[in-house]
Amino acid sequence: MSDTQQPIVGEWIRRLAGAADFLRRRAAGDYEVDPESGFDPELNRAVLMPAARALYRDWFRVQMRGLEHVPAQGSALIVANHSGVLPFDAFMLKVGVLDDHQAHRNLRLLGADLVYSVPLLGRVARASGHVPASPAEAERLLGAGELVGVFPEGFKGIGKPFSDRYQLQRFGRGGFARLALRTGVPLIPCAIVGAEEIYPMVAEWPELAARLKLPYFPVTPLFPWLGPLGAIPLPSNWMIEFCDPVRTDGFTPDQGDDQDVIAELAGKVKDTIASKIDELLAERGPAFGD
Repeated sequence: MSDTQQPIVGEWIRRLAGAADFLRRRAAGDYEVDPESGFDPELNRAVLMPAARALYRDWFRVQMRGLEHVPAQGSALIVANHSGVLPFDAFMLKVGVLDDHQAHRNLRLLGADLVYSVPLLGRVARASGHVPASPAEAERLLGAGELVGVFPEGFKGIGKPFSDRYQLQRFGRGGFARLALRTGVPLIPCAIVGAEEIYPMVAEWPELAARLKLPYFPVTPLFPWLGPLGAIPLPSNWMIEFCDPVRTDGFTPDQGDDQDVIAELAGKVKDTIASKIDELLAERGPAFGD
């Protein structure tokens, strides 16, 4: 065996040994799962994140910046724009915080009820750390010192036509701001550029969406015309940046339900994200290529 082959063989032996140890412990029940949410940290790191990591590093070539604004410990609420037909932005955000943050934190994302209505999908989502977007569940996680993420645009963000790319949709009714006020955690605006181009939605198929009980059924230049091949996301260049935190610990308890305060906070976060998106788009240049 040549000197150049030895490191490669050694790496494969290490990986196989790690996989065998992982399977042994799973079979023996030697692992922990959050009994309330179903989060399985070990399964998330060893099985679910590697696929997302390959997309993050090699397919989308994500540049993640501003991680110094994400606390190394303690709770915070990350608020990001949402786009791309399918929630690849959620996966990229999770793997980036896990891999590139100095504390390698697990980001607990709030997901739509639709995700949990599909048995296998809901189970995988819970195992990866996602939780239903309910105020009670979000408060529980923040009270436990977790890092929580939310996409206020919801389906209106990921399901908008390509002609409206990078135009923020309505940020709900400010529920994320109310949540942060009640728990006293900082709001961290996060701008994501790149997801808009992975599935350019030129139209939707409302009749099929209604039949499938989906919020929308996308039509892109490649899907559904090319079948499964058309579902491969285009390799756009991504940039993700966390902005200066918006603090909420200076408000009084009675302001947690003050609609004017909630609207002001929500508007500040939205405007921050919109401005940062414009900056990142100008810096990134073309969506594809080097």
